[in-house]
Amino acid sequence: MADFKTNVMRILDKEKIPYTPHSYDHSDGCIDGISVAKKMGQNPDAVFKTLVTKGTGRDFYVFVIPVAKELNLKKCAKSVGEKAVEMIHVSDINKITGYIRGGCSPIGMKKQYMTVFDSSALTQQNIIVSGGKIGYQVELAPQALAAYVGGRFDDLTD
Repeated sequence: MADFKTNVMRILDKEKIPYTPHSYDHSDGCIDGISVAKKMGQNPDAVFKTLVTKGTGRDFYVFVIPVAKELNLKKCAKSVGEKAVEMIHVSDINKITGYIRGGCSPIGMKKQYMTVFDSSALTQQNIIVSGGKIGYQVELAPQALAAYVGGRFDDLTD
């Protein structure tokens, strides 16, 4: 498993963005963020989930927040200048991002959507996000990740 590279890892290699790969056993079906953080022995404050929303203007937005937190949709809408945003349906994740639930990464989506990271990411030296495939995660500097995806930081959670 050590030699396995996801598309996310290949992108980071190509862009020369330093990262540390992590993997976890998902055979028990527990792929929610808190379970993943526990399996990897990581602080849940440093493990981030990637959530995709749709605005009233029909644009898609990506929000990256700590796994133990809940997205505040009002703060998110304000952050991207929309009247409102709502989570996309799980069945639409693959069509919109190219990823599946539990393996959605802010890196390497089908299109580059506006991406906002919870400002708590800036309190971490590194954050861990999905490696683009269930069972794989990548750890990297939040500033490097945001710079690569053209993202920014804002207060997004309750």
